[in-house]
Amino acid sequence: MDRLSTLLTHFGIAADTFHSGLLRGQAEVTGLEPCGHAHLLKSGRVNLESGGKLLRIEEPSLILIPRPLPHRLIACNADAAELVCASLRFDGGIDNPLSVALSETIVMPLAAVPMLEGTLDWLFAEAFAEHCGREAVMNRLFELMVIQFLRHMMAYHSMTTGMMSGLADLRLARAMTMLHNQPERPWTVADLALESNMSRASFAAHFHKVVGQTPADYVLSWRVSLAQKRLREGRPIALIADEVGYESPSALARAFRRKIGESPREWSARQSAE
Repeated sequence: MDRLSTLLTHFGIAADTFHSGLLRGQAEVTGLEPCGHAHLLKSGRVNLESGGKLLRIEEPSLILIPRPLPHRLIACNADAAELVCASLRFDGGIDNPLSVALSETIVMPLAAVPMLEGTLDWLFAEAFAEHCGREAVMNRLFELMVIQFLRHMMAYHSMTTGMMSGLADLRLARAMTMLHNQPERPWTVADLALESNMSRASFAAHFHKVVGQTPADYVLSWRVSLAQKRLREGRPIALIADEVGYESPSALARAFRRKIGESPREWSARQSAE
């Protein structure tokens, strides 16, 4: 049972490396672009300024900001901050369930994530050399690093609530993975409880405690997220409704409005205008 592959199939990651080398002064990210960012401090020291707060980072670390967020990295010459930075775009846009499941800002020492060591060694070797095709290789390595980091967070139960926390919970992981794989099935709480080998009441209570939503609300959220992705791709709503478990486009539209506050047509028009 692969808890991550289905998520990454629907909501994959594309990285675009934009800096590698010493940082002297400051690098500002406005947060206006619909993407997240990953910054790797290879050596030296750097200040991270975000939301009016200043954090001093004094050891090699990953700074992961999965959604658009204004922030600045600041270093003086004496800090000797070597950084590799990339923007991250998730399929499905900024409101996709994978990036939304992560904290707004994650700062973690690289020493605390040993499973990244091989990937980071390769990424840093590419970043500070002049090999042919280095940028393409670095982009793929950033994407791999994020996947490995998600695996680490699930393995060590690093999330306290939300989708990733549910997938890390072995009592819930099978039911959630089945739902992710087969959104078209007419899922009930009893069906999901059966997949988890739990009673309906126990499953519902445990799911709400771990994920922070009722099972029914989560089914709705997952289906609407998939519908949003497919709408972005230009698929007809009649096909989307069938693919995500609704008997008709009008049924999907009612669910969509209940979750988003507007119809699929209204939402699509607003996306096109932005």
